[in-house]
Amino acid sequence: MAFALACTSQQRAQMEAHPFTNALINETSPYLLQHAHNPVNWYPWGEEAFQKAREEGKLVIVSIGYSSCHWCHVMEHESFEDSVVAQLMNDQFVSIKVDREERPDIDHIYMTAVQMLNQQGGWPLNCIALPDGRPIWGGTYFPKEQWMDALRQVSQYYRDNPEKTLQYATELAEGIRQNSIYQGEEEHQLIETGELHQLVRNWSGQMDMEYGGNTGAPKFPMPVNLEFLLHYGVQYGDSGVLDYVDLTLTSMARGGIYDQVGGGFSRYSVDPLWKVPHFEKMLYDNAQLIGLYSHAYQVFGKEIYGRVVRQSIEFLKREMRSPQGAFYSALDADSEGEEGRYYVWKPDELRELLKSDFGLFSSYYQVNETGLWEDGKYILFRASEPRQFAVEQNLDPLEFLQKVDQWNQVLLEARSRRVPPGLDDKSLTSWSALMISGLTQAYRALGDREYLDLAIASATLIRDELWSEEEGLYRNFKDGRHSIPGFHPDYALFIEACLDLYESTLDTGWLDLAMDLTRVSDARFFDEGSGMYMYNPLDAEVLITNNVETRDNVIPSSNSVMAHNLFRLGHMVAEKEHLDRAASMLRQMTGQLTQYPQGFANWGRLMLKEMNPYYEIAVVGPGAGAVIGQLATEYLPHALLVGSAEGGELPLIRDRFTSGKTRIFVCQDNVCQLPVEDPADAKRIYHIK
Repeated sequence: MAFALACTSQQRAQMEAHPFTNALINETSPYLLQHAHNPVNWYPWGEEAFQKAREEGKLVIVSIGYSSCHWCHVMEHESFEDSVVAQLMNDQFVSIKVDREERPDIDHIYMTAVQMLNQQGGWPLNCIALPDGRPIWGGTYFPKEQWMDALRQVSQYYRDNPEKTLQYATELAEGIRQNSIYQGEEEHQLIETGELHQLVRNWSGQMDMEYGGNTGAPKFPMPVNLEFLLHYGVQYGDSGVLDYVDLTLTSMARGGIYDQVGGGFSRYSVDPLWKVPHFEKMLYDNAQLIGLYSHAYQVFGKEIYGRVVRQSIEFLKREMRSPQGAFYSALDADSEGEEGRYYVWKPDELRELLKSDFGLFSSYYQVNETGLWEDGKYILFRASEPRQFAVEQNLDPLEFLQKVDQWNQVLLEARSRRVPPGLDDKSLTSWSALMISGLTQAYRALGDREYLDLAIASATLIRDELWSEEEGLYRNFKDGRHSIPGFHPDYALFIEACLDLYESTLDTGWLDLAMDLTRVSDARFFDEGSGMYMYNPLDAEVLITNNVETRDNVIPSSNSVMAHNLFRLGHMVAEKEHLDRAASMLRQMTGQLTQYPQGFANWGRLMLKEMNPYYEIAVVGPGAGAVIGQLATEYLPHALLVGSAEGGELPLIRDRFTSGKTRIFVCQDNVCQLPVEDPADAKRIYHIK
């Protein structure tokens, strides 16, 4: 069954080259386009599919995945490319494909349903629903025969028991609603310092003190958690916590989870040693880890952390950035149908490429029993730092570092001739915002102006292409098109990115944009009843329920990010309403934070700011930019920076200019001490004691 409508010449050529073309051909999501030539008559999420289901009296299949999902590809090949399976799906169902990265709101509803039905979820996520979208059955990956059997059984049950099916859908929808609706929690006072210390001690029982990260496997980099622990360790001088953060970051940087040749982190490690990754690379991981390693470089001063930041940014520039400055979403784990094929090596290949250096290279990158993965292939990872290794080998450290760079360049060149993993070249506002923030932190830590320029280019693209005060902010961008209105995470994270850009550039345009976005976010998402921000706009048509995201995961929750934004904005512009709302949101989460800090670590960072002195550092005068740059090289989780070389109306800088002088005002709650001109004098005031 073919799908025909107005299309581009490129799409028309694709249609002529394939025996089947369905309604996904007009989408921009690479994941949906991967299925555009399946014999399954897929529809994108929308009223057209549900209207067809109602008119034809059919159930709906909602199949959710993402482009770098290995088992999504497997199920597509086994089932969705099979004409027999497609005929069954087309005859008895209306089938919808959803990219979970574009539509996390839909994914949340059906994932909740599957977790309620089966106690676990994952992707691909496959649900069967009534023509109004309410789920009645679901699961994850199914082999072909099992998938067909399930479809027949559910379809037959619906024909034989329509009233029971309707009742079950009603009960399941109510369960999803109860599971998802945020009722609001009683506001608690901030915890005492002793309680905070106990919270971290309790957490430490789950910390792997040998390899870092959480105990056991798989191991996920959790930048939100590590950012909290880094801030906590610095704030309270806790050497044990700082040692754990240092251990984790060092182990990750040495491990196979980090691409030793090209830079960038894979999504997780399947083992406790960070050796064997699941090879997909996600923008949101790398964006946050660039920021985290920048902060670690400021705290620990380790050369390895600076190298990770530089190498990872080079990877993103090379492989995950468009000519217009947009950052792409993901790289697949697979190439040529094999996971990790692009990244692993065989000794004969390395020997051919490296010649006489092969022995030294093998010792450094563990091309031995330790590094052996499977089928004679090796994952490169390290047991030591390059300088330490050079000393052990009686080599000059600087010359050895140059040799490592040469090796990496040789292998990068060789790797570029391989078939690359699939690229998801859509851009998502929230993930791009994380990248903008990460780049600003890299600029502050390392002083490379290029990093700030990359951040500005990406933010400018979002501002110009995806934002207007009338229409709001859009979530997705590809090939000059956007189609999905932004969700609250898009607003919250882009506001954070704009504030980071303002602090790094002193360009008030970014601060003005942050305030405009905040006004629209308040109007569209803030729920007075709960005191939190909804995931979808308040007036949006939603399936079953609107969600309130409060739990931090690999990406911090939108409400925790927004609470940080309000806290920063309140201090920047002396707006008490922002500060009061941030405090109210935090106090609602105090109970959750104390019970399960790993799930609410970004809230924990805000708690640290509320519990301890927080400083506004205002620099005014002709040298403001240079002084701000100097101050920003330090790790300052307990302070914000504002300033101007020419004048301004911000309360912190208004009427504080003296001709020809650059002065630094260190303030708390907009009450400032006497100005100083030497940054060293300012540091003595705001340094964590």
